[in-house]
Amino acid sequence: MHSKSRLALTLALGLGLTSLTAGADDLTPVTVITTWYAQAEHGGLYAAKAMGIYEEHGLDVTIRMGGPQVNNVQLLMGGKSDFSMGYALQSLNAVQQDIPLVTVAAFFQKDPQSLVAHTGVGNDSLEDLKGKGLRIPTAGRVAYWPWLKAEYGFTDDQLRPYDYSFGPFIADEQAVQQGYVTNDGYFLAKEGVEAQSLLLADYGWNAYSATLDTTQKLIDEDPELVQNMVAATAKGWAAYFENPAQANALIKDDNPEMADDLLAYSKNKMQEEGMLLSGDAADGQYGIMTRERWELFFNDMVKAGTLPADLDWEKAFDLSFVDALYTEE
Repeated sequence: MHSKSRLALTLALGLGLTSLTAGADDLTPVTVITTWYAQAEHGGLYAAKAMGIYEEHGLDVTIRMGGPQVNNVQLLMGGKSDFSMGYALQSLNAVQQDIPLVTVAAFFQKDPQSLVAHTGVGNDSLEDLKGKGLRIPTAGRVAYWPWLKAEYGFTDDQLRPYDYSFGPFIADEQAVQQGYVTNDGYFLAKEGVEAQSLLLADYGWNAYSATLDTTQKLIDEDPELVQNMVAATAKGWAAYFENPAQANALIKDDNPEMADDLLAYSKNKMQEEGMLLSGDAADGQYGIMTRERWELFFNDMVKAGTLPADLDWEKAFDLSFVDALYTEE
């Protein structure tokens, strides 16, 4: 068996590396903030919490939900949390703003960001969408929109208002709007609408997402804690896909409106699309990052005019913690 595969199996079984047995009094309190209300896309954290994996690594982890009014970076930098879920562009923007935020693992090798189009109307690829109206929210306009303009020739006159609902999309078969591949089909099927998700990652959008971010200060002061958090969260993701029941129960405790069938749909879609285990992570290396992938994305952002070419982009991440998981002794 390949050395990386052996180690991935070890992670999946919840063994070894930096794990340790600790009593409740010996656990280090840690807080992590997610990107949104509790959902399957946070399953690895919730599995690590629900199944005692964080405790095995000496951590007493509190998971705080993100949301539209939660500024993760501000809370992280203000000492209100120790870790935060994030995404690659946020980390690079932090460097530009001289904010000492550092990504220490990247669990989504593919960003779930999508554009949703009706089937059978000629909008079957990004190339087909050039010149057509697109419903894109503000966050998308400052993230992937400049890249779409640079790579696919889209123009700002294509932008249409976006109200965070599928209502206008359902009413107009030519409508195209931002989506999230892990739940688009679930909601549209409930409305009886036949549509497709054009996953930006399949068209060259190389952003890491569902990253685990922390501060340079914590890395400097307690690298062992950071290593334990990375290792335990990686094991949590492996455990979630093996048996999500305990994690889903905890997700629903935090977010009672979450439906069982949506949790199942999102979990299955993450696996079907290779969200976590594709590319560099294909052999089972949950959370792996590479310098090459970061450089590729940075260069794309420079080309799109989003980031300056002289940015010290390597300050955005620290590979040492995930490298330690997947380097054979």
